[in-house]
Amino acid sequence: MHIPDGYLGPETYGSFWAAMLALLYVAGRKLKKTLKASDAPLLALGAAASFVVMMFNVPIAGGTSGHATGAMLLAAVLGPWAAFVCMSIALAVQALVFGDGGITSYGANCFNMAFAGVFSAWALYRLLAGRAARAGKGKNKRTLFAAGCGAYFGINVAAFLTALELGIQPILERGAGGRPLYNPFPLKVTIPALMAGHLTLFGFVEVAFTVLGLAYILKSHPELVYTGENR
Repeated sequence: MHIPDGYLGPETYGSFWAAMLALLYVAGRKLKKTLKASDAPLLALGAAASFVVMMFNVPIAGGTSGHATGAMLLAAVLGPWAAFVCMSIALAVQALVFGDGGITSYGANCFNMAFAGVFSAWALYRLLAGRAARAGKGKNKRTLFAAGCGAYFGINVAAFLTALELGIQPILERGAGGRPLYNPFPLKVTIPALMAGHLTLFGFVEVAFTVLGLAYILKSHPELVYTGENR
């Protein structure tokens, strides 16, 4: 889902940069009120985990790639706003150091994966888990089921938004003779290209990563699971 430079026009990537700066400001204000010094190692580990899992990119048609993100697992442990910040940091390092995702498209990549992916996964997780996320061992199966559903939903929301942003470029940005200036692939290419891989493969990789990781945490350190009251 990493969009490279040159695939989004200035109107699109400029809008997402503005949106992400505003969202990061909000996240900073929220975390400043809730984070404790003891949470710093968890945030660092969260950013590192997100960085590692997103490095396993598989190029696919339509000008992007497919991969897991770890969004749901991070949200389940750190909370959605902290997960958003961790993934934004991981995406910045990938773009600046490894060229994985563009600098101009950084705002769009963050919005898709770190914001929409995290908060859509979190919303479904909380809806399905209910009080189980705060309960003891007997409720762990419901928590894991909810996390798996949230993981699958969140990564596919992120993929769909990526497909939309790429697919509308031939409509928004045209040069002389009607030639696309940026991404040349229309929606009829980008949506099937991204959604086929994420609905059938990468979504289930995300589910496995989330469920296995959260199962280990619930068994060994259940106090780390975010309840809305901690972190």
